[in-house]
Amino acid sequence: MRPRIAFAVTCLALTATFAPHVASALDGTPAGRGAPTTAQARVAVDQTYPVPGNGQYTVRGHGYGHGRGMSQWGAQGAALKGRTYRQILSFYYPGTEMGEATRKVRVLVSGDTTSDVIVLARSGLVVRDLGARETIALPAGPTRWRITPGSGNTDVVQKWTGSAWVNWDTLLGTGEFRAPGPIALVTPSETVRYRGFLRAARPTPTSTSRDTVNVVTLDEYVKGVVPREVYTSWRPAALQAQAVAARTYAAYQRAANKDRYYQICDTTSCQVYGGVDEEVTSTNNAVDATAKEILTFEDAPAFTEFSASSGGWTVQGAPHGVAVPYLPAQADPWDDAPGSPVHSWSTALAASTIRSKFPAIGQLLRIRVTARTGAGDWRGRVLSMTLVGRQGSRTITGDTFRYTFGLRSSWFTFS
Repeated sequence: MRPRIAFAVTCLALTATFAPHVASALDGTPAGRGAPTTAQARVAVDQTYPVPGNGQYTVRGHGYGHGRGMSQWGAQGAALKGRTYRQILSFYYPGTEMGEATRKVRVLVSGDTTSDVIVLARSGLVVRDLGARETIALPAGPTRWRITPGSGNTDVVQKWTGSAWVNWDTLLGTGEFRAPGPIALVTPSETVRYRGFLRAARPTPTSTSRDTVNVVTLDEYVKGVVPREVYTSWRPAALQAQAVAARTYAAYQRAANKDRYYQICDTTSCQVYGGVDEEVTSTNNAVDATAKEILTFEDAPAFTEFSASSGGWTVQGAPHGVAVPYLPAQADPWDDAPGSPVHSWSTALAASTIRSKFPAIGQLLRIRVTARTGAGDWRGRVLSMTLVGRQGSRTITGDTFRYTFGLRSSWFTFS
């Protein structure tokens, strides 16, 4: 008879213990995250760049990423000037307040592409049957355990004999592995340790496939995020600002996706999250120093977008297409931090390369930029541009041009 373990769950509600107003973020490496937004300033321009005689443009630009919210290099620049993490956050997210968030978040583990959850054996490893609401101790002996779909679309727990998987138990509902410490997850490409629980989640109630979801506290989650988002050698204030921004972003996504089987992913589409193996002392200290702290706006977690570098001017943010005052377009005096390779940059781009991506226009004759955001060098980031060729023209956005040719941002010009 398999042993049963008494188990109780205490869910702490998202608390809102608001402090006074704070004193006056996925693109790149480090990378910032945030869903696409609109409602930004738009000014008409007429800037024409004929193809150079040698057939090759020099593209000059500023920044790395979308430029909304906190600049990560800017946070480091401000920290080097003696600013505290609260002062940094107040500058990049004006009008927000300090709040507190607890409880767990559900993180999709994108690297586990199979429909099973395989973990290495460790002391105290158990499997939780969420359907039966019981916890089952796993015996010593097998070196690996897994939860996999079985006949009738049930969740089956299997043990590894050294040569084959053998059924050990069938669960009534969704299964997840738990342990008193980190659990090593075996994916098709690597083994990664995670805090919290590892769940074999069904995308829908009738799904025959499973996705691996890491159920983990916000602070434990952020410990696996900060070292993947910024340089761990940066000043403590910059790391602390990143910890609060990352925790707030996760709290926002958790609230926005409260009923989805996962609430946030572990890639650049959300925030990069690497589990325990990515943790280092400096960033863990930053998370601990800001434990549970988030930024709030109108009593809810703020949408704290961030990017690697603003280039010297941030962009208006507008989650769900509605501009918010805490993501303003503003001059950024901190972004040109010592050592930053992305505040200003340049790269070569051949006219023939542009034509190869847009062959319908024929031979490229000139590039015409028609709209920008209006602030900073060259009147800001490119919003609209037209590629003019012998056989036709193609109008595209600055972001389309950026992603097509691997540029660091949409704030660029040609020479």
